[in-house]
Amino acid sequence: MAVGIIIHVSVGAEKRTEFFAEENIRFGTNETCDLQIHSKKIAADGVWLELELENNVYRIIRFNEKLGLTLNGKPIHRFEALEDGDIIDIPLADISFSFFSLESKSSLITTNREQPHIAPFIEEAAIGASFSPERDDAKAFLREFVRELSREISWITKLVVLAIVIGSIGGLLYLGFAFNRELQKNRQQAEQQNEIVRLLQERIAQTNNQIGEIDKTNKDIIKTVSLTSNLRVEYGNGVCLIVGVYDLVDRKNGKMLRYPNPQDYQPSPYEPAPMEEGITTEQAQMGLTTEGTGSPVEYDFIGTGFHVGNGYIVTNRHVVQPWEEDDLVKQMMRDANGRARIKRLVIYFPNFPQPFPLKVRQLGSREDLAIGVVDANLVSPDIPVLPLEMESEAISVGKTVVTMGYPSGPERLLAMVDDNEAKSINARYGNSRQSLINFLAQSRKIVPLTTQGAITDLDARRIVHDAKTAEGGSGAPLFGQTGKVIGVNFGVFTENNAANMALPIRFAFDLLKRVGWKSPEEMKIEAAGQNQTASANMNTSQPKAQ
Repeated sequence: MAVGIIIHVSVGAEKRTEFFAEENIRFGTNETCDLQIHSKKIAADGVWLELELENNVYRIIRFNEKLGLTLNGKPIHRFEALEDGDIIDIPLADISFSFFSLESKSSLITTNREQPHIAPFIEEAAIGASFSPERDDAKAFLREFVRELSREISWITKLVVLAIVIGSIGGLLYLGFAFNRELQKNRQQAEQQNEIVRLLQERIAQTNNQIGEIDKTNKDIIKTVSLTSNLRVEYGNGVCLIVGVYDLVDRKNGKMLRYPNPQDYQPSPYEPAPMEEGITTEQAQMGLTTEGTGSPVEYDFIGTGFHVGNGYIVTNRHVVQPWEEDDLVKQMMRDANGRARIKRLVIYFPNFPQPFPLKVRQLGSREDLAIGVVDANLVSPDIPVLPLEMESEAISVGKTVVTMGYPSGPERLLAMVDDNEAKSINARYGNSRQSLINFLAQSRKIVPLTTQGAITDLDARRIVHDAKTAEGGSGAPLFGQTGKVIGVNFGVFTENNAANMALPIRFAFDLLKRVGWKSPEEMKIEAAGQNQTASANMNTSQPKAQ
């Protein structure tokens, strides 16, 4: 049965716990109330709430309806029974009452174990707390509860609990130590494995680098082996045979210089003829004249050039001005006060039967270079543009080079055909080199000779190589391993094949810029700009919609 009730009162921030064992309990403000509450927020005086013990249960028998009391958040009603944990609130004043009942030991139900009498000491603690208004009721209650509980527990139980706690802590420490040791061991193993992996990765990287170097070397070898054939197929049709004829004229009146003897000393205008018995070559040269019917002083010449785009041809200066390299001709011009005059200058491309007239646009003042030009409108798209290498790193001693030209002129071309056919061609055109070259062009037998070698020496103004060539190969392009032109052949040494010389292509590049040549890359950029301009003009010229 209920032996009393514990009421926990909360008024704002102030809290207090009280114990009551009376059958009637009144809450309010006057002196007749068992639990007096003083709050300025409530003006109502008298009894606010009254409880009555009935059938071991406290019930609400009276309450002030003006206060708006609530039970567990719901409107309060008379004769409602209070249970443990019920809360009556006065919302207007922030006041609440919490109820907890106390029951005596049952006389009808027993157990075989010793029961700690907790309820009585809780009751005593609650009663004691009711007479100590200045103490913190909840703390005092809890403290007394713990103290009494500790009194009720035997020393053996405490020792067992302590042993269990110590054992648990020791076990946790051991487990933590073992776990930490195992973690360190795993970390060390992981570091060792990472180091092994790192070493393996380094070895794999080294192996990959070695494989890459081997692959690069193989590719370079393959590229070097196939460089000559690839260049011949790709750029052979852009290497031209230069053919020309020049004569000597009087420097004052421009008339043609002739040999003085009326008899022809040169049956063929292109081949020197034996002098008449009793007249030496020196005597004939000393007697050059502009009068009479003697044979004119004419010479033909051949060389090599190559197409660099938009009709521009690169060759040597001595190819288009051969008299500068001939001491005999220079002596003749000095003695007769004459000068050389180009009568005919053309070029032949492979697979093109007709020659292209060539005009000299620029001569190198120091370097043996010349820039010629043909009509760009006549240049077929089948004539390739040879790329120029401007990177100096591409030129070094030992690197492979390929030269492409016409050494020995038509004689070498004729040697490439069948013997019987060569004899027949010689019988028909052997007395005229010009006629022979025209026939070879018509027969599409003009093909440049392609030879491979290596750079044997190098300085700032010349490239020395051992790619075989001969007279007539002057002006030929010298390709590097990159597949681009790195130089222009200008010197042929028949006694030492390892000492053929070429000028670095950068000198020709400077001459080309002077005459307005543009590289293929510059042409593409310029064409793109023109297309954009044309598109913009077209857009602005279109009528706008109204």
